[in-house]
Amino acid sequence: MDNVPLLIADVPWLLYRAFFSLPKSIKGADGKPVNALLGTVNALLAACEAQPPRAVVACFGAEEARYRVEAYPPYHAHREPMPAELREQWERAPELLASFGWTIADAAELEADDAMGSFASAEANAGGRALLLTADRDLYQCVNDNVAVLDLGKGGACSVLGESQVRDRYGIAPGQVPDFIALRGDPSDGLPGAPGIGAKTAAELLRVHGNLEALLEQAKRQCEGDDGPQETHDELRARTAQSLHENAELLRTFKRVATLVAIDVKRPADTPTDFVKGAAKAREVGMDRLAERLSSYT
Repeated sequence: MDNVPLLIADVPWLLYRAFFSLPKSIKGADGKPVNALLGTVNALLAACEAQPPRAVVACFGAEEARYRVEAYPPYHAHREPMPAELREQWERAPELLASFGWTIADAAELEADDAMGSFASAEANAGGRALLLTADRDLYQCVNDNVAVLDLGKGGACSVLGESQVRDRYGIAPGQVPDFIALRGDPSDGLPGAPGIGAKTAAELLRVHGNLEALLEQAKRQCEGDDGPQETHDELRARTAQSLHENAELLRTFKRVATLVAIDVKRPADTPTDFVKGAAKAREVGMDRLAERLSSYT
């Protein structure tokens, strides 16, 4: 299927999003909530309708990768434990999503983001296109000519975010996203960033210096009194240079935490969505309205 994208979904985000936005009174055949499952399937169907894919990869993973916690213990530490009602639906999600013929990818001890980035790279390297269904800006680092983010809006509306949209939103190139997160921080992940440096300043610094390492080297030169060849760098404000120099190793750690890890994945074959089996599974779970709607697609 020439130019038809591979849809790669951030299932943990979809499950959390649906669980907290849909009423828990939506229950299945066993009387237990299925709001997260229903919302996740509906979001994926909306994405498939907006951008018909050649196949769908539903990515799962650990809530936090062990190596990221070991590198920076406060990573995700501020987050509340997963609610028991969501945990139960999380465990049922792979079987439900697989019934639609969608590929289930579990990153195991890594995170769903790492699996998503790996599938996107595999698709792009094979000359295909990939769409990442997520709200996590960490994945903006994957965006290039062959990879974009599918932004899911209200009412199922979808928009495609490519390189120009990333630049418009953050003032940086996609490849600079880990550097940007290290400097600006990411409250959702518990990364504080560099003291005194916000989003605007972080973007400005990266536009001038290119990457975190070059920026830290400039800060080191200034703080240690080594001006170096004046034509090779731009002077930082004294307070900014001091903040960067004092927190250099921590900022390098933040960048490592924000950088996706490559996983060896197999590019999935073209696989149409199986609405018949999806409807049967939805009916088995007790989502009868969904099953009726799916039956109309066949």
